Amino acid sequence: MRKSPFILRACGIFLFAFSTSLALHGSGPSATPDSTASTTKSVKRGIAYNLADPADLAALSPGVSWWYDWSSTPSASVPADYATRYGMDFFPMLWNGNFNKMAIENFLKANPNIKYLMVLNEPNLTDQANMTPQAAATLWPQYEAIAADTGVQIVGPQMNWGTMPGFSDPVVWLDAFYAAYEAANGGRAPRIDFLGFHWYDYGLGGQLDRLTKYGKPFWVTEMANWHSQNDGAQINTLAKQETQMTEMVATCEQRSDVFRYAWFTGRISPDPHFTSLLGASGQLTPLGTLYLSLPVSAPPAQ
Repeated sequence: MRKSPFILRACGIFLFAFSTSLALHGSGPSATPDSTASTTKSVKRGIAYNLADPADLAALSPGVSWWYDWSSTPSASVPADYATRYGMDFFPMLWNGNFNKMAIENFLKANPNIKYLMVLNEPNLTDQANMTPQAAATLWPQYEAIAADTGVQIVGPQMNWGTMPGFSDPVVWLDAFYAAYEAANGGRAPRIDFLGFHWYDYGLGGQLDRLTKYGKPFWVTEMANWHSQNDGAQINTLAKQETQMTEMVATCEQRSDVFRYAWFTGRISPDPHFTSLLGASGQLTPLGTLYLSLPVSAPPAQ
């Protein structure tokens, strides 16, 4: 079932009091993005949104290289030639453990240009994938089997600060997940090609630094600043969100360990933190125009 982007974020605003670091971004393991998209725009830059309207794809295509919609396939209204028409890649997601292995493998084999499979959305949030580390460790070999059968790389889990008792800290959840998987698989570590992360506050670089211990390049698969505490730093104007977008994009562009990143989102209503990139059909908001125009790091060797 497709997930509504607004519902996906329904419980997220208050979580960012858990932020433990505003440290400057640092270096980490390098990765080399590849894409059908033009190198005149960032191959890293994407959007987390159900792009069902071809007019929206056309509006975003000059500066956005990829999207996902929390589902295993794009919307039926997306043209079959989207990659060449818009210079954008679609990446599927297996949101939790409820999927048809044969169906996703058939889709991936029919679309060999898709090289990445996103998995397990916010397992430590009780209104998202809601999966304990032990349950995820039991599920993980199914993701590995799909990757082995189709040649895709595994992107996930998509971690955030969460609401699961005892596992709100993504590091605590991941440590327990690794331990459970290794205990069940003869000491072998789980196959994770890229680690996903979501962030909606200040200090993105510091949060990524905490996760470098796992030695994986990152996909920041949801980001914006929804800081809402009444502390003078709340994001309650477009200008403030524009400043935060500029800083977050710079962090992702400049870090060699960030392989992809996606702004959240296309359209939401209400939008108290001014995060929508799209207005009417096929029209960018001022924030959307900014997102497409922000500096691109020198493209790495392909």
